[in-house]
Amino acid sequence: MPGVWASGATRSGAAVYEQDLPEVWRTDDAGMKLAVASGKGGTGKTTVAVSLALSLDEAHPLYLDCDVEEPNAALFLQPVLTERKVVNNWIPEVDASLCTACGRCAEVCQFHAIAVIGNEVLVFPELCHGCGSCTRNCPEGAIREVPDEIGLLERGHAGMISFAQGTLSIGEPMAVPVIRQLKRWGLDGVDRDRPVILDASPGASCPVVETMREADGVLLVTEPTPFGLHDLRVAVQVTRDELHLPVGVVINRDGVGDNGVDAFCADEDIPILMRIPLEREIAEGIAQGLPLVTIRPAYKEQFVNLWSKMADGVAGALPDTDAGHLNHARKGTQS
Repeated sequence: MPGVWASGATRSGAAVYEQDLPEVWRTDDAGMKLAVASGKGGTGKTTVAVSLALSLDEAHPLYLDCDVEEPNAALFLQPVLTERKVVNNWIPEVDASLCTACGRCAEVCQFHAIAVIGNEVLVFPELCHGCGSCTRNCPEGAIREVPDEIGLLERGHAGMISFAQGTLSIGEPMAVPVIRQLKRWGLDGVDRDRPVILDASPGASCPVVETMREADGVLLVTEPTPFGLHDLRVAVQVTRDELHLPVGVVINRDGVGDNGVDAFCADEDIPILMRIPLEREIAEGIAQGLPLVTIRPAYKEQFVNLWSKMADGVAGALPDTDAGHLNHARKGTQS
């Protein structure tokens, strides 16, 4: 997609971890990779992501449930999981017989996961990001990295949908390494022209940013309430203003609350691509584990159209929507 990512709108952070990603993630003409996110929890993000995947089933999409702290897409898609892989974080182990307590390891650790007190070196595994700086900078070669299990990856199929999910182990504080490895493992061998749906966790913190990293666009699911609007503002700031990704919005439970979300999207030139009404039948079906497109099959065509509009926006087109253009994030950056 030449011309989409101008010099002023680079994919933030891509250069840092580019070597960690499969080649498919670094190819401009690859099939669209869409992150589905939300600032506020409980807005229906997974409901939208699952129905989107089911609506695109003939294209054999890949669904990655990156909400590793509470993955729940499998409840709706009912995949057959055939492979499992343990996720390890590599933490330092110090050989006291070689260590001189020079403190170099603590100096280079920006996460304060290692400290030197007197002649003793203390390691805090819950703070370690597994970057390996302490090991590479130890002048005595006294540090080696050992695996620390922090999660589990699983993959399989739900009909024509390829599915993978990650689960962070109970008590582990860092979700990012699990998400990073899930993306690498899930995308291994995937055709470049297949749709990829990344189901992010709620909020706008590091796990969400890691999920969005290297995505082509972001679909934000919100609700028309003051809480929904507040968190939508934060999510837009991260996705569009910081990561420079094109953004579209889905309003779930439309008809409740106020018009604050509509006004915000209009002011910010953000397209509202779909509205899902607050209806008892829909709520009851979802509570029973049924996808939206199973409850209301007519929505399948709307989700296909939504995907097309997002693809047009990613490619720099200007789709007719009820609030602006998807390429707003790139205004002023195109040459």
